[in-house]
Amino acid sequence: MADSPLRAGFGARLAEAVRRRGPLCVGIDPHPSLLHAWELGESPQALERFAMTVVEALAGRVALLKPQSAFFEAYGSAGIAVLEKVITESRQAGALVLLDVKRGDIGSTMAAYAMAYLDEHAPLAADAITVSPYLGYGSLAPAIGLAEQNGRGVFVLARTSNPEGVGLQQSVHGSGDAVGQHIVDCAAESNLDKEPMGHVGVVAGATIPAGELDFSALNGPILAPGLGAQGATVRDLKALFGRALPNVLPTTSRDVLRQGPAVQSLQDAHARIAEDINRQLGI
Repeated sequence: MADSPLRAGFGARLAEAVRRRGPLCVGIDPHPSLLHAWELGESPQALERFAMTVVEALAGRVALLKPQSAFFEAYGSAGIAVLEKVITESRQAGALVLLDVKRGDIGSTMAAYAMAYLDEHAPLAADAITVSPYLGYGSLAPAIGLAEQNGRGVFVLARTSNPEGVGLQQSVHGSGDAVGQHIVDCAAESNLDKEPMGHVGVVAGATIPAGELDFSALNGPILAPGLGAQGATVRDLKALFGRALPNVLPTTSRDVLRQGPAVQSLQDAHARIAEDINRQLGI
């Protein structure tokens, strides 16, 4: 692999993007129900129209866009081609792209996943990806290392917003901590002494109970899904994340996307939610 171009670390790039555009992350989730709500039907052409309308509306306004890879993969190679376009044009418009792929494996397979999404020359290279640590946090080393080398980031699933995750993520790890806390602590070790924050973030749902996890040592970004449609409010963020609140990226998808297909309607929905977040968080 050729040497990577000089680029600031992901933590620094994210902090600057949030300073300029605010912390709200918007998902690009071409769910069939939304495609039908937009009267597009289900086809690669409909997928492209949906996704690129969101890019047109928001890529010049938000710090972070989060395309959900599964909804693109469902259309095969045509869908992957649309995803490549989404990543390229979003980044050209100034948004960072967090590709929601939730990959996790061991050895050379994890290294291949890292190359697919974090290598400089990969067609699907994003600014960051989501990864799953449930083959052991150490199994993520290829992605964590390549991301740091290339000024990119990873967001590790720690305590997700879905109810099915509770039994596993609250179970006791061999360290004596809950599994979710253990993952947060491992990410903190990866981010040690990084300024203004490290490149390893965690995913922690905005719907989880306040006080369940201690983020004080993380020194990395926190992706907080669950805002809006899943029941979490902006007020919940303060109680849940405490001193780590400045590094929190509240995430919404449906509350914005269901306002389409008009570009202006998507922009108005984003502005309304972003204004509420900024007011509640004192930004």
